[in-house]
Amino acid sequence: MKTRSDFKQPLLTLLALLAPVAIFIAAAPTETKNAIKPPEKDQIPVAFLISDGAVVIDFCGPWEVFQDVVVPSRQDMPFRLYTVAETKKPIRTSGGMQIVPDYTIGDAPAPKVIVIPAQSPPSPVVLDWIRKCSKTTDVTMSVCTGAFVLAKTGLLDGKSATTYHGAFGRFAMTFPNIDLKRGARFVENGNLATAGGLSSGIDLALRVVERYYGRDVAQKTAYNLEYQGTGWMDPDSNNVYAAMPVSTAEHPICAVCSMDVDPKIAPKSVFKDNTYYFCSDDDKKTFDAAPEKFVSLSSAKAQ
Repeated sequence: MKTRSDFKQPLLTLLALLAPVAIFIAAAPTETKNAIKPPEKDQIPVAFLISDGAVVIDFCGPWEVFQDVVVPSRQDMPFRLYTVAETKKPIRTSGGMQIVPDYTIGDAPAPKVIVIPAQSPPSPVVLDWIRKCSKTTDVTMSVCTGAFVLAKTGLLDGKSATTYHGAFGRFAMTFPNIDLKRGARFVENGNLATAGGLSSGIDLALRVVERYYGRDVAQKTAYNLEYQGTGWMDPDSNNVYAAMPVSTAEHPICAVCSMDVDPKIAPKSVFKDNTYYFCSDDDKKTFDAAPEKFVSLSSAKAQ
């Protein structure tokens, strides 16, 4: 009859053989989905397209991410960053910051990455520049309501996208040919990508870093930034914004952007015997132009 010690030695031998395999699996780098091959020596040109009203965190967040990337095999910054506008006229951004663009759309270097923050409505020539450059970019990305600018190029037609949660209704109405993804931190479609609002742009920028240089470099970048968000590793991590808020008499919200309103002072409209409140006169005008669409959209999302 075999004793326990008779089985012990073969088991120890098997464990000894499996140990190197386990160590190899644990140490193996995570394969990056949709990886982009970076240039061996040249910097990656990143164009930040801005105009009046550009929201600071939408472009400065990604700017900080790209400028802080360190690749061990390089002595220089792997990304070359610059601002681009329709003209060289100083740009007045959100909060009053003034920026003089580095280039115009007529003389800017060809970008491999374009960052489009929330900003003023684009002119036809700006849209043409985005279309032309996006033929050769690795990534053309929007942040927040910069998705409206990218969508106006037509490049997102038939694709999925996301935007700032307060603009879901307007985006869905304005671009019915685009599949709006509520609750997404960011959405990728080939060389096109859209981020949710504000800080979501930081996560999408870290995701772009990961696509170029792998997760380890992206994690080190986040660590150096003291950025503890993990949304860049999970594009579906904005679920808190997936459900559409419902306006009630006790807690009314803007019928256009879903923000809280004070019914005592908020602009309002009456449609089919129902009263709708708004954050601003502009939102009221937007609603009044097509109330049926907003009401039907709200009803569909509430079901």
